[in-house]
This record gives sequence, structure tokens and C-alpha cells, in this order.
Amino acid sequence: MRIGFLGTGHVARALAGGWRAAGHDVLLGSRRPAERTDTGHPVAGLDETAAHAEVLVNATPGTVSLEVLRSIGATALAGTVLLDVGVGLSDDFTELSHPNSSLAEQMQEAFPLTPVVKTLCTMDATAMTAPAALDGPSTVFLSGDDPEAKRTVAGLLGDLGWPESSRLDLGGITTARGQEHFALLFMGIANGLGSHTFNIRVVPARPAA
Repeated sequence: MRIGFLGTGHVARALAGGWRAAGHDVLLGSRRPAERTDTGHPVAGLDETAAHAEVLVNATPGTVSLEVLRSIGATALAGTVLLDVGVGLSDDFTELSHPNSSLAEQMQEAFPLTPVVKTLCTMDATAMTAPAALDGPSTVFLSGDDPEAKRTVAGLLGDLGWPESSRLDLGGITTARGQEHFALLFMGIANGLGSHTFNIRVVPARPAA
């Protein structure tokens, strides 16, 4: 698939590397592409990246993501699957910028013709792209209103090494709220562990005998 990225930071670079290794055509998008020559991946302007993509990945800080999308425009984004990994956090990582909603919900409301799927925002870039390197299986979540878009994203998760047994569909886009709000607990766990590379696993009850 043709996968475009909004953003050129470590999350975008890690995911682009993972999907490129799986055979996908990746393009990173930047407001200043001429200044982003050290990414290890091709870089273009935001409009060109959006036009290139069958799946567009939002890897921008959640506090500016809507502004970036609006600069591209609803017409250019219509029909493109938007895979959102962004979380809006304050500079000191103690407050959410969308405390009573989620970035993904606001994206879907602002761009109704662009199916939004929230995933991968409950872990760091290393865990996103190398789940088998963790000390045991863990869980990756999906939220979104469009079933076909979620199937597309689930396939891309599989290409990163996430087996079907690790993927948990939470339901519609409103469930993205829980994924994003986990960020505060994530920071606490990271401080307790002394590392940002970890993930959580949903452990259901044992089947009845």
C-alpha cells in the first residue's frame, strides 16, 4: 500500500521503517521537507504526501494535529483512511488537551468523509514496531466507525508483527477516548519501570469449567 505520514519524528520514522520492510511504499510529510533530509525515508510536503497515500498516518503532536489536517483540507482527505496515533499532552505530560473527548473523535467530526482509525497510541515506537521483542504477548487496540478501514489497519498491524490474537477492536470512534486517556497511566508506568518500552495485555477471565 501507499502509506503517507504526517510528521517526521521518531514515531513516523519507526512506523515507516516497519512498513517499508514489509513492502509498503512510504512517504513522510513535512511542512518543511527540504529541512528533513536525515529521516532515512523519502520526504515531501503535506499536500503531496496526502495525495500519495491510500492510508495516511497522523504522527504529529495531538495539540496541532487538527491544524495540520485543516491545512490539507477536507477535499484532499476524503476517502483516505486516517490512522491516528496522536495524543494531545501538555508540555509536562500531566494533562490531556482533549480531557472530555479524544483527538480521534474530533478528527472524525471535522472530516466526516475520512474514516479515522485510532490505534498504537498506548505504547512507544519501539513496541509499536517490534511487539515480539517484548517479554510476552500484549494487546493493541483499534477504535473506529468504518469496518473496512479497521480491516485495512488491522492488516497493517499484522505487517508490523501484531498477530490477530493481540488485536482488540474496542468499537466505534468514541472508544478512542480510552486509548488516548491511557497516556497518563502510561507516563506513570514508565516512571515506575524506568523505561518507556513496554505494553499492556488484556487478560480475560478463564473459561468456565
